[in-house]
Amino acid sequence: MRPFDEDGLSAASGFSMAEREAVYHAIMTRRDVRSQFQPDPLPEDVVERLLTAAHHAPSVGFMQPWNFIMVRSAEVRARVRDAFMKANEEAALLFEGERRQAYRALKLEGIVEAPLGICVTCDPTRSGSVVLGRTHNPRMDSYSTVCAVQNLWLAARAEGVGIGWVSIFHEDDLKAILGIPDHIEVVAWLCAGFVERLYDEPELAAKGWRQRLPLEELVFHDGWGRRER
Repeated sequence: MRPFDEDGLSAASGFSMAEREAVYHAIMTRRDVRSQFQPDPLPEDVVERLLTAAHHAPSVGFMQPWNFIMVRSAEVRARVRDAFMKANEEAALLFEGERRQAYRALKLEGIVEAPLGICVTCDPTRSGSVVLGRTHNPRMDSYSTVCAVQNLWLAARAEGVGIGWVSIFHEDDLKAILGIPDHIEVVAWLCAGFVERLYDEPELAAKGWRQRLPLEELVFHDGWGRRER
């Protein structure tokens, strides 16, 4: 016999309509938050739920390569912000003319404003040198860690918590600030906090930098470039 939940639904039959709508609502309205953070600290039970969601992400070979460094210290976050500012100016110089000015006008981080920083790392040595599922693709541990980031992000959306992923760093700078061992990979710095509002669409789309590509242009059938079934 297949198990049934309290509503009489088979455990393998999927969610109710309301549950499905909630999942898709979290996915469709998730945003990368930059400048809308409120200073109030996140309750510990909320943080625990976010980390639990992240820890239940899929991982190749069940290696669970992630760690989460919770950074609440204003002093440490200020040092991280300085590392970001150095790398961000280097990034700005890669653009030219009006594009450079437009880049500098973007709000690209909330490291100091957000009450909590979460550094998500990947330990490629956690399950030894030979890992089921990673034998021919050594990046599977990093990909698994990104799944943990996505789990955390969607759980945060459901909790009304904003998340901003800051990627403009020199990894060695972040490792030096946080005392991260050399063999550990830094996957993400996440700014986390309650927000006043979320953008109706991604910020870069709203400001004309990029638009969401049409899905039909990205789907092939039975081989690269084949758009017909």
